[in-house]
Amino acid sequence: MNFATSPVLELTLPVWRSRLLALVIFSGFAVLVGRAVYLQGLHNDFLRAKGESRYGRVIEISANRGRITDRHGEMLAVSTPVKSIWAIPDEVKLEPPQLARLAALLEMPPQEIRTRIEETGRDFVFIKRQIPPEVADRVAELRIPGLFQNREYRRYYPGGEVMAHVLGFTGAEDVGQEGVELAFQDHLKGKPGSRRVIRDRLGQIVEDVESIRAAQEGKDLSLALDARIQSLAFSQLKAAVDQHRAKAGGIVVLDINTGEVLALANLPTYNPNNRARLSGAQLRNRAVTDTFEPGSTLKPFTIATALESGRVTPQTLIQTAPGSLTIGSATIRDAHAEGMLTVEQIIQKSSNVGAAKIALSLPAESMWNMFQSVGFGAVPRLGFPGEANGRVRPYKSWRPIEQATMAYGHGISVSLLQLAHAYSVFARDGEMVPLSLTRVDAPRTPQAVISAETARRVRHMLELAVQSGGTAPRAQIMGYRVAGKTGTAHKQENGTYATHKYVSSFVGFAPVSSPRLVIAVMLDEPTNGQYYGGAVAAPVFARVMEGALRLTGVPPDAPMKPIELPAEGQEVKESI
Repeated sequence: MNFATSPVLELTLPVWRSRLLALVIFSGFAVLVGRAVYLQGLHNDFLRAKGESRYGRVIEISANRGRITDRHGEMLAVSTPVKSIWAIPDEVKLEPPQLARLAALLEMPPQEIRTRIEETGRDFVFIKRQIPPEVADRVAELRIPGLFQNREYRRYYPGGEVMAHVLGFTGAEDVGQEGVELAFQDHLKGKPGSRRVIRDRLGQIVEDVESIRAAQEGKDLSLALDARIQSLAFSQLKAAVDQHRAKAGGIVVLDINTGEVLALANLPTYNPNNRARLSGAQLRNRAVTDTFEPGSTLKPFTIATALESGRVTPQTLIQTAPGSLTIGSATIRDAHAEGMLTVEQIIQKSSNVGAAKIALSLPAESMWNMFQSVGFGAVPRLGFPGEANGRVRPYKSWRPIEQATMAYGHGISVSLLQLAHAYSVFARDGEMVPLSLTRVDAPRTPQAVISAETARRVRHMLELAVQSGGTAPRAQIMGYRVAGKTGTAHKQENGTYATHKYVSSFVGFAPVSSPRLVIAVMLDEPTNGQYYGGAVAAPVFARVMEGALRLTGVPPDAPMKPIELPAEGQEVKESI
């Protein structure tokens, strides 16, 4: 059969159809070429964005947080590089053996990892943050698609629990949460940068394209803290809390000349490097945020008010017999009936009756002004988060019994930091300087509070209080003259005073001839038999003050002879 001439196979088509088909095909190619030229030549942002989304990433460059050092440059807080594991859920391909291995490396339940990847509904999710670089390297060896790593920084605190309440800590985002880390967040924090990079299909960076924004490192911070004195203060406070089975304790060491905080410690405490089991009680910076009734440590301010008014002199006689004073339905009592006492003996023997009688001879406003002028009832402005202002009620509302009890520290509340700062007025001849957490190199401008003569007179009374016949002979230090005052107060519970719960304290300074340091010590609820400030808090003061004076190179101002302490049972106890 001749296929070319067969009428059955002959196909007759109009010429215009072939030409139309050719035109359609040519037009289609022209449209495709035009679209390609438009997308790849004239308007290629869309395709470039789509392409870069598959291999290009903008990664954040973490900024190193500023270091924190003590006054001598010793490192207190430093940021160390760590890694974070994150994922793009839609890209993760995780086989059961890989999941088990990943969970073991990250110390996480496998189901928690799977839940984070599958149930977030997000384009980005952290699997675990702040893991050691060596662990991150082992995770990378698993080569799990969709799993990536970021470099971050984790804060490390070499001092551990010793420095915890001063330094505080940072959170997962490297933002300060407590203490100095929070107070100086703006100073310490850096500004993260960013870079555009190219990754391969396994998430590994194969090319660094460009820097978008350079990271700015945080600024270093030099504290007034002396790490040596801080360690000494913490160890002695811990020993006292353990010995007396106290609920809590606090200690503050200040430089009288500059107002610098050289040491500040609290118990209970915590390790800022491991906060897995952190509780609220451990977090409390008690020396700054908690207040208590200071007891007899407030008597020197009552006496200073009376001396300033000219109503008494150090040798003015006050009748304290029969050891009690009844005002309305309340009775004020002394620990020992002493009879006639001079004003300076009222401080030495810590007579409640004597202090109350002097207070009642004064205008309430003058006492209130004294309390206000030394900082009671006002925030210390040290810079710590949550600083307590204490409580001093307006004098116009005082009843006689309230004015009398305030004379010896009841009906008023202060923080340990406030108390330490207030005592500097007696050490600085009537002046006070602002407190500082950071190192002070230039002279501070003092504020006059009382006359230099009154300050020196009270300073002499406080020196008598730590000698034989006073309430705090255990505060003495061989080679140094010491001045200070004990305090013992019942704790308040449910609107009344608890019978067998006490706050024991001691505040003092040395050397008396040229005061350099002031130290305040407080123990909350000592329960091992002794609870008077002279027996519980004064020995802590003596050990810390002695070590601190020697560490700072302060020369002795007294004979180097052994301290003679009263026999057991013969100590003078302050009135409560």
